[in-house]
Amino acid sequence: MADLESVEARIWELLEPYREELEEATIYGMPSLRWPGSGSHDYFAAVQRSARKVSLYAIAVDTWPETLQPSSARFQSTRTGKATFSFPSLDDELASELEEFLRRLYVLYREHHSSATT
Repeated sequence: MADLESVEARIWELLEPYREELEEATIYGMPSLRWPGSGSHDYFAAVQRSARKVSLYAIAVDTWPETLQPSSARFQSTRTGKATFSFPSLDDELASELEEFLRRLYVLYREHHSSATT
């Protein structure tokens, strides 16, 4: 079994570049990152570790599903719910795909929020 603490740390490491613009918050008790001043359900990412996996919640994928299109079938298979991506382990290849997915998603998330405040 994978070291879930390491999986969670790696996911937070991939989210680190977004902390400069986003604020820390919680959603249903989970730590999350969201656009400053946005509502609790308008988060960019939330992370939760369970007994068998670490889940990344990225609700914005519902708004911009095209951000998943360039991803491999393996990465897409980590999507276990409407906005949930589950990682019982996270090797370098999968982490790289997650990083690229987050980058694509953030471009649209940021653009949406930047235009809403101008």
